[in-house]
Amino acid sequence: MLVSPKPISAYPWFIRLFFWKQKRTYGKVLEPGMLWGRSPWVFASLALLYGALNRRGSPLDPVLRSLVTVRVSQINHCAFCVDINGATLEKRGVSEAKIQALHRWQESDHFTPVERAALRYAEAVTYTDGDVTADIGAELQEHFNEDEITELTGLVAFQNMSSKFNAALDIPPQGFCHMPNLDVDQRNRGV
Repeated sequence: MLVSPKPISAYPWFIRLFFWKQKRTYGKVLEPGMLWGRSPWVFASLALLYGALNRRGSPLDPVLRSLVTVRVSQINHCAFCVDINGATLEKRGVSEAKIQALHRWQESDHFTPVERAALRYAEAVTYTDGDVTADIGAELQEHFNEDEITELTGLVAFQNMSSKFNAALDIPPQGFCHMPNLDVDQRNRGV
């Protein structure tokens, strides 16, 4: 990793509260949290934003949210994000076949029209820095209302920030997902 975590006792008390919650939720303090925690106010704001996007009352289906976060993580080559978000897909009852097909969702019969529209939009935002074609916008509007599109856009933007942060600092997976072979996108790697 490019930056090392500090000893937990070196973080401010309010960041250690977040770490306590992570340990209860995941069984350990997450390495990205320890690195974001080097900038305590940014970390606190990030945690609140994540909580808002991942709330139970979100207008977006939890499985759809997880599919989008894994796909954006694959594109951005974030091994940690694919690991933890893949584990969330598993916990949400998504079949192994569907999870394994996510990096090639266009070629798979496992995805609903709603999921396809969201994944196409997430890819357009991630690959082209927000250059969404009229066709993609029209398809999105067939399946989502304006509040849902806003929420989806926020989720895609958040996951891009998070996965790019983790990938840039070379944060490794922490062994959450039982399917470690979730391919990352190969288009930008020349493969």
